[in-house]
Amino acid sequence: MGMVALVVGATGLVGRSVTDELLGRGELDEVRVLVRRLPDVTHPKLLPILVEWDQLERYGDAFSGVHSVYCCLGTTIRKAGSQQQFRKVDVDYVIKTAELAKQNGVRQFMAVSSVGANPKVRNFYLRTKGEVEERLAGIGFRGLHLFRPSLLLGDRTERRLGERAASLLMTSLDFAFRGPKLAPYRAIPAQKVARSMVNIGLTDIKGHHVYTNEVMHVLGEAAD
Repeated sequence: MGMVALVVGATGLVGRSVTDELLGRGELDEVRVLVRRLPDVTHPKLLPILVEWDQLERYGDAFSGVHSVYCCLGTTIRKAGSQQQFRKVDVDYVIKTAELAKQNGVRQFMAVSSVGANPKVRNFYLRTKGEVEERLAGIGFRGLHLFRPSLLLGDRTERRLGERAASLLMTSLDFAFRGPKLAPYRAIPAQKVARSMVNIGLTDIKGHHVYTNEVMHVLGEAAD
């Protein structure tokens, strides 16, 4: 078998775009996705693997032979229902995914974080994202790549009225966010984030790297 990639969080906004991007790349022979239910789409390269998220440790075999993992897991406190449930998705599931990947020899690990991620800030969301970044850095991947987008643009499967309103506003004001001071907060299409992740993931770059919002606007330019 040739190169294999695995996507976790493949039903989310970025995860769907990452999966589509990977399926279109000739370098890959197989794209595995960990999902709770079978996706609506089929593809010769696509291999869905049904999982119970609270029992991720049972699915180590899914990571066998995988070159790169794309971790696109994420939720909101409103959807999760509490900070505790939010942490289960955004921390526990992400770290368990990374540990399984490391145990099975995965070389490249990509994860979606957030602009402003910092384990020392007061904001719960950004502090949590910063904590995850720190813990991922301690696992010891050959290549760890953290992507910090600002507000994501794209069609979500669920309705988020606040994000929808913010997307419309920031899209109309995009010209104002192109300067150096506001560029880190410029809204970005999920497809650009996905293209950036795949462009990096298909390489064999060593080390720990952080990709800012501004960088992803360049790396994913061909996604427009």
